[in-house]
Order: sequence, then C-alpha cells, then structure tokens
Amino acid sequence: MNAESSGANEERAYFLSVLSTFRSYREQSLSRIKRKETCLDNLPYHHKQWLKKYKEDLEEITKCIEKNSEFIPLVLRQAHCIFENAYSTEVPSHSEQNVGTLSEGLDKVQSVFKQLMRDWSSLGALERKQCYQPIFEEIFANYPEDKFDRSNIKVLVPGAGLGRLAFEIASRGFFCQGNEFNLFMLIVSFFVLNLCKKVDEYEIYPWIHQYCNNLKVEDQMLSVRFPDVIPTPTPDSGFSMTAGDFLEVYTHSDEWHCVATCFFIDCAPNVVQFIEKIYLILKPGGLWVNLGPLLYHYSDMKNEKSVEPSFQVVMQVIKKVGFELEKCETDLKTKYCQNPKSMLQYEYDSVFFVCRKPISIDNHETDPINGYCDIESSFSS
Repeated sequence: MNAESSGANEERAYFLSVLSTFRSYREQSLSRIKRKETCLDNLPYHHKQWLKKYKEDLEEITKCIEKNSEFIPLVLRQAHCIFENAYSTEVPSHSEQNVGTLSEGLDKVQSVFKQLMRDWSSLGALERKQCYQPIFEEIFANYPEDKFDRSNIKVLVPGAGLGRLAFEIASRGFFCQGNEFNLFMLIVSFFVLNLCKKVDEYEIYPWIHQYCNNLKVEDQMLSVRFPDVIPTPTPDSGFSMTAGDFLEVYTHSDEWHCVATCFFIDCAPNVVQFIEKIYLILKPGGLWVNLGPLLYHYSDMKNEKSVEPSFQVVMQVIKKVGFELEKCETDLKTKYCQNPKSMLQYEYDSVFFVCRKPISIDNHETDPINGYCDIESSFSS
C-alpha cells in the first residue's frame, strides 16, 4: 500500500469515526445521566428525600438530551456530500472504537451545540458583535463599496468554524472563503449553510451538559433556535468553505487580498507557522485582520510539541516576518460560547490588530486589487 492510499484510508476511517461519535451522542449522554442517578440512589435515604427535586431535574435534563439527539440524524443525512461521496456512510460499531475516544468525541459534539448558539442564534448576537464587528469594520473601511468591486476582493477566513464570519463578509459582496480543519464543525456547518431554509427552524440545548454553576436547572436547560438568518449570501459574491489543515490547503503565494482570523492563531502548535503562511498567501498590499486571545490549544497536551510565546513576542515575530503593523488594541472584552445565565462567566481580554504585507517598490508597485502596475504610470501627473 502506497503512502497516498494509506493516507486516504486514514482519512476515511477518521471520517467514519466522527459520524459514529455523532450517532453515539444520545447513548453516551444518557449514560452520564444514569451514572448520576446511580450516585443518587446510593445516598442515605434521607439525603435522597431531600434531593427529590434534583432527581426530577435529571429527568428534565434527559428530555433535553433526547431533543438534541433528534437533531443529529438530520445533520448526518447529507454528511457524506461534504466530500462528494468520497467516503462511505457505513459506520464502525462501538465495539471497534475506543470508549475513551467516543467520550472525547462527545465533548466535541457538545462544543458544536454551543457553537451553533454563538454563530447562528439571536442569543449569540452579542458575542458576535464583540468578536466579529471590529473585523467587519476594518475590512469594509479598507474596501468601501463606492471604490471597489467587492466581488473581486478575495477574503480568506481560516478557522471558520460554523461559517458565520465568512458568511457575513460574503454577504457584503466579497469573494470569501472559510477554511476549517475540525470535521465536527465541517459536518454541522454544511448542514446550516446548505440545508437550513427557514429562520429559527431548529431548537437545541447548548448548555445541557454543564452541570456546574447553575442557579436553577432552567438555566442549564436554556434553549436557542437557529439559524437567526437564512444563510444565503448575495448572488454576486463568492462564498465557499474548504476542509483541511490551513497550512496544507493554502500553498500559493500572493493570492488573497485579505485574511481575517478570529480566535484562530493560537490553534497551532507553532504560531510562527501561521504567521508565515498568512504573509505568504497575501497579495502585496494585502491586509491581515486578527482578533482573539492566546489560549494555545496544544499547550500541555500530551505528545504535542507546542510553543506559547507572549503577545509581545508574537508581535515581534509578525514584524520580523515582514508585516507592517497598522493598528493594535488590547483588552477587548470578548466571550466565547458563554451561557449568560451561568454563575461562572468567562471573559477574555482579547487583542485586535491589523497588519499589511508591504507593497514591493523594487521595479514595480503592487495594486492591491489587480496585481502589479508600473510605478511610473501610477504616480505620473
């Protein structure tokens, strides 16, 4: 077996395992409820009597899990279409999968429910305003409608998640492409972007698995409806999503007018690779707009080689790579998939910066839209 076919088999196996993890959501989630009920049953009699309301709450939580599980078959019905039928829809049995892997995958399914709240519900509007609005404003200000044919402006959104940021940019007339590596996100984003036809068509319970820091069980059972808009961009814009590793998918230099990153650059074991790649793929004169914290997802992860430079060092690297810094703000208050009713509220002091890839002045100057133009013709009067 050659390396190419081996890689394809691994990708297919992983795709099938993700489908299986989605399908195991109900069983795995109800199993957790069962363990809690068992713990309750093992308590002294008078404790159980005092906790009758808790037992009733678990029964209500179970109903919400059942409703979440009803949504999953709808998502998976067309999941194979993401890769143009490259993968079979057959699913490995649970006995063929590691239980620990299923449990870890379940966390990713739960994360997708919260992402649906953030990106595609009215309740997520505040979070989107905090995180996406500064990016929108910068892009729109640099490419105003009265001066540019936005359909010719190519904007890339790596780490696009469920696609709302890329969709909103495309809706303003830009050619915009989202890129995502997480297959759980890709499957659900395909469903939202291609198969949702009505506003508030579906209902989910994003925080039903968060058992801590609830004032009352109704806060844990808070539901949202999605999508809050019909995800259809303007006809003259180009909107697409690509699957795969950002570092591997994008290899052509001087291709994009703008790269917009939100909660993304800390998703790499080596953030310098992301910075270099963004510089490579931007056209001369192109813009990089970024907002987010430095969570460093691979930090302290077993068997992962990760570096975690401070923001001060990251900015030094950005300049050494060749970017010109145009704007830098710190302490932007941003939340991420937060239950507004929770007793525990996470909030990031995010950074927001805008960088530009310099325009070459060696024999030619770059027009940020049409490529290269002669300096003499550009500045003659």
